[in-house]
Amino acid sequence: MSTPISSIRNLGPASEESFARAGIHSAEELQALGADEAYAALLRSGERPHFIGYYVLHMALQGRPWNDCKGAEKEALRESFDKLKAAHVAEGGIAGIEAILNEIGVIDAGRPRRKR
Repeated sequence: MSTPISSIRNLGPASEESFARAGIHSAEELQALGADEAYAALLRSGERPHFIGYYVLHMALQGRPWNDCKGAEKEALRESFDKLKAAHVAEGGIAGIEAILNEIGVIDAGRPRRKR
């Protein structure tokens, strides 16, 4: 039997839905992957990068309150987040304004762009 992701402190039904879209369906799977690999899976599934969500996930998997992340720890997590985001873009993922425009249907990021 698997434990729902929403049973983990700081992670609710919306997080559970996002992880399900990324192919992660239980608290056990999430914990086995760890925060960085699970967050990378979220990005690959189309989730927009957001630093708060990233550090909340780290705190959740440690059983800590979401707002417990401060100072040097938060700065180190920001560096890790920026590296994950850059790796996602380098692998062909989209970020920033293009991701937002793709999400609302203004552009189709799956279609090759014309060269100017």
